[in-house]
Amino acid sequence: MDTATVERFEASRTRLASLAYRLLGSAADAEDVVQDAFLRWQAADRDRIEVAEAWLTRVVTNLSLDRLRSAKSRRERAVGTWLPEPLLDGDPMLGPAETIEQRESVTLAVLTLMERLSPVERAVYVLREAFSHSHAEIAQILDITESASQQHALRARRRIAAERNVSEVDGASARRIVEAFVAAASSGRTERLLELLTDDATATSDGAGMAEKLLRFSGRERIAMVLRAGFKPTPAKRKVAGGTPSIHSGVVNNSPAVIAAIDNRVVGLVILEVRGDKVATIRGVASPARLGRLTEEWARREHNDPIIESW
Repeated sequence: MDTATVERFEASRTRLASLAYRLLGSAADAEDVVQDAFLRWQAADRDRIEVAEAWLTRVVTNLSLDRLRSAKSRRERAVGTWLPEPLLDGDPMLGPAETIEQRESVTLAVLTLMERLSPVERAVYVLREAFSHSHAEIAQILDITESASQQHALRARRRIAAERNVSEVDGASARRIVEAFVAAASSGRTERLLELLTDDATATSDGAGMAEKLLRFSGRERIAMVLRAGFKPTPAKRKVAGGTPSIHSGVVNNSPAVIAAIDNRVVGLVILEVRGDKVATIRGVASPARLGRLTEEWARREHNDPIIESW
């Protein structure tokens, strides 16, 4: 393949990866899909392709849908162990972030809610809300009618809006939220945590990859007890982590996050979704399998002073 042809593909790689990530919720799967698309681009009769970007968008969308529909994917996502793979703020795979819809489409909350949509509804929602494609363009990409695209978009928006009820926060607010959360969780006082949580707060954890299924908790009192125990440092926890972490504030998938790191290796995240001035949803991620790309991004960057130097 000549250099110009490769460059045409590479010019679209970041956008294609962002599209695949939103559809699949996995950076590793998104990278695989984009590589598959490159192989198809390499083998295609490119003289017959009028608009390369449109052709590649169609290929990546349909490859992603094939993965969502596969028996293997359905099994993995049905057993209660699946979580979207978190990405650090600024990761190119997060893609466009100019509008509220684009920023929301990559939050863990929306990526999780999209699991309840059909693959086609999910594709229409992402193409429309995150990439601003017209219904005519979506119809061509998915080989459906414009009317069907409009109906899928309406159903997807309604289903997500019905359950999506958190607030958008900026970087400065995110740090204040994380600092207050860490102070309350590490204080050993349950009442301080109760003050930060909404009445209907929920929490999910992957158990550092050691639990067979995701651990789920509901109710302020129960969550406060779990957090108080979880934020208490012990030799056993440090052994599992591989050392003594520092605790930082960050933004992950456009949400405030507590980041535990040892040198340049992220060993755990607590991602917070806020409603008003309280925390409504907590997602704990510590499985190394889910932290690979985020750790790579973390290692490339300068970091603010930790909230806790040595936990």
